[in-house]
Amino acid sequence: MFKNFIGYNLEAERRDKKNRLRELTANTRSLKLIFCVLVLLILWNLPTAMFGIPGLTILEQRTIAVFCFATLMWILEAIPAWTTSVSIIVILLFCASDSSLWFMQEGLMQPVIGEDGLPVLDENGQATSALVAISYKKIMACFADPIIMLFIGGFILAIAATKTGLDAKLAKVMLAPFGKKSENVLLGFLLVTGIFSMFLSNTATAAMMLTFLAPVLKTLPANGKGRISLALAIPIGANIGGIATPIGTPPNAIALKFLNDPEGLNANIGFGQWMMFMFPLAMVLLVFAWFVLLRLFPFTQKTIELQIEGEAKKDWRSIIVYITFGVTILLWCLDKYTGVNSNVVAMLPVGVFCVTGVITRTDLEEINWSVLWMVAGGFALGVALQDTGLAKHLIEAIPFETWNPVLLVIGSGLICYAMANFISHTATANLLVPILALVGISAQAILTSVGGVSTLLIGVALGSSLAMILPISTPPNALAHATGLIKQSEMMKVGIIMGIAGLIIGYVMLIFAGQAGLL
Repeated sequence: MFKNFIGYNLEAERRDKKNRLRELTANTRSLKLIFCVLVLLILWNLPTAMFGIPGLTILEQRTIAVFCFATLMWILEAIPAWTTSVSIIVILLFCASDSSLWFMQEGLMQPVIGEDGLPVLDENGQATSALVAISYKKIMACFADPIIMLFIGGFILAIAATKTGLDAKLAKVMLAPFGKKSENVLLGFLLVTGIFSMFLSNTATAAMMLTFLAPVLKTLPANGKGRISLALAIPIGANIGGIATPIGTPPNAIALKFLNDPEGLNANIGFGQWMMFMFPLAMVLLVFAWFVLLRLFPFTQKTIELQIEGEAKKDWRSIIVYITFGVTILLWCLDKYTGVNSNVVAMLPVGVFCVTGVITRTDLEEINWSVLWMVAGGFALGVALQDTGLAKHLIEAIPFETWNPVLLVIGSGLICYAMANFISHTATANLLVPILALVGISAQAILTSVGGVSTLLIGVALGSSLAMILPISTPPNALAHATGLIKQSEMMKVGIIMGIAGLIIGYVMLIFAGQAGLL
């Protein structure tokens, strides 16, 4: 979260409160950390035969240990989620890479087998061996994966929009058509929040829109349910709107990364292609949320007066931001036609804004690097699964092709939804997407009947975005709950309805789009 963003104080208060709670539970966190490390050490040192996977190597065993360690750390939150991702990368580099510590390399030496299937001998007639490990360059490249660059471009656009007042100006213009009727204002906040969260972080969008909403809430009757509707509209809009673009939320980018991997599924889904389907889905879900909120929390006051402070600047740097903002989004949407990859397009605002002085060194320090590092840790897990050969072993050991395709697709979405309500959405995607990508490679034939592999992986991203039943489920939920206007039971009721209905609507549309060749 960058400090000059409208509503930054709300996010700061939320983080301060969370930090105080963490201090109170330091002993519990220490026990969780010790437990996770013990599991890592036990799995690391068990005899390979105990895993029940024929031909399992030491390198693959270490990958299993790191994966289970990451799972427990992300679920239990013994340390911040992004630090878990960094620890994954460090462990892999020092213990499983071709540049690992010397005593770790001993278990990674394997005999060199010739074309005749026999060991290759040296001059003395001794069998030769070679280091079999993950390339350290591949692991470290996860920090600069093209998807990471896509996110950085999104963050840079958001910072520039805030500095020039473009966000406030857009909010005024976009909310103006909805007039003063209470029900229409609610729809306006849902749609505008959703559209902003397509290109800004969900947390930043929620903080900004709650700031705009604060004066409105004061004018509504204290005993009216309409206040609840408006307050819930912000997190719902932010969570659902994020599904519309690859940069809207990290799980989207993680799913797209594995879908487009040239050495994996190689689906070649572009930014515009993603939006062509996911944008209408987001709009359908936002309108559905509007009906749900009006039914559960109707307004008693018929009209609402909106007053949004802040004006867009008109100096030459601001004009550069407006033009670059529009050109970047246009290039993203037309990437299939221009031939310019969306990851490359993301560097346009970075270059233009840095050269013209729109973005300064201080602004760069405000980029949410913890999100980027967390995503990188998930990518490193994927590299480890592929390069150690564990992916191949798992596919051979588990007959995915015999599974019911509907159960496989819907089940994975439900598991993701359940997990993401209690742990980070990004952590959930980091854990599930690499495994499901392996499943997709193995079961491409049977998944055709339910829309293909895209349905499987995009369903995980969808499931994570719909996970919003608790204040802890997402930062936007926590921010809205901090207003004191929403009871946890009310948030849970709406969250469950949106989750169930959203998964049904989403999977129906995903399967249709997949079968029609749109994804």
